Amino acid sequence: MPYADNQGVRIHYQVEGSGPPLVIQHGFTDSIQTWYELGYVDALKPDNRLILVDARGHGASDKPHDPESYKPECNVADVVSVLTDLDIPRAHFFGYSMGAWIAFAMGQHAPDRVNAFIIGGGSPYPSVARPEALQQHQRAQLDSLAASGVEAIPGIWGVPLPPSLRARLLTNDVQALIAVRTQRLVSPGFAAILPRMTTCLVFAGEADPAYPVNKEFVARIPNATFFSVPGLGHADTFFRSDLVLPHVTRFLRSVNR
Repeated sequence: MPYADNQGVRIHYQVEGSGPPLVIQHGFTDSIQTWYELGYVDALKPDNRLILVDARGHGASDKPHDPESYKPECNVADVVSVLTDLDIPRAHFFGYSMGAWIAFAMGQHAPDRVNAFIIGGGSPYPSVARPEALQQHQRAQLDSLAASGVEAIPGIWGVPLPPSLRARLLTNDVQALIAVRTQRLVSPGFAAILPRMTTCLVFAGEADPAYPVNKEFVARIPNATFFSVPGLGHADTFFRSDLVLPHVTRFLRSVNR
C-alpha cells in the first residue's frame, strides 16, 4: 500500500484514474473503501486522477491517541505530504463531513494547493458557534465512544449500514477517534476564510442538521454553487451517490475546461 510520511505519521492513500487531480477525503470513522463501494470512484476516475486519502486516525493510516495530533494543521500537512509524494502541485478537493472540515482547513493553511472545492455535509464554524443541536450531537458521539467503544460507531451513522461498512467500522481504533472528536470540539474553525475561498460546490441533505448552516455559509463564499438533497440526512445523502454524482461531475467538467 502506498504511504506518505508526515513527520513520522504514515498516511495511506490510493490513486485511481487519470486526468486533473482530485483529492477525496472521507468522514469521521470512515475510510477510503466506502468511496469505492458507493460508486464514487468508478464514476469519477475516467476523467480525474483520484487521490483517496485515509485521514490520520482512520483506515490504514497511523492512529495517534493524542488530541494535539489532530489539529487541522496536521490534517492539512497530511494531504500536502501525499500531494508532494505524488509530485502534484495543485488539485481539486472533495470532502464529505469530516472531509469537508479538512477542506476548509486546506483553504486556510494550504490555499495554494487547491484549485476548487467540493464540500458536502460540513461546516466551517467552531463547535461552540454551531446550533445547539449540532453541539449536542458531537458531544453525544464522544460520550458514546467513551462508554461503549467500537459498538457505538454504527449508531453514530444513524442509518442502516451495508454489512461491509458495518464490519469495517468495528475495526476502528476508538482511542484515536476520541482524540479526533476531542480536538474538533475545541477547534476555532475557519469562518474567516470564507470570503477568500472561490470556486466551490457545496451540498447537504435537507434533513441533515448541518443543512441550515450550509445554506448560510455558502452565501459568504464568492463563486459558490449550492445544491440540496430533499428528504435525506447526513449519512444517507452520502450513500445516495446517484443523486450527488451528477452535480459533482458537472462541476468538475466546468472547472476542468
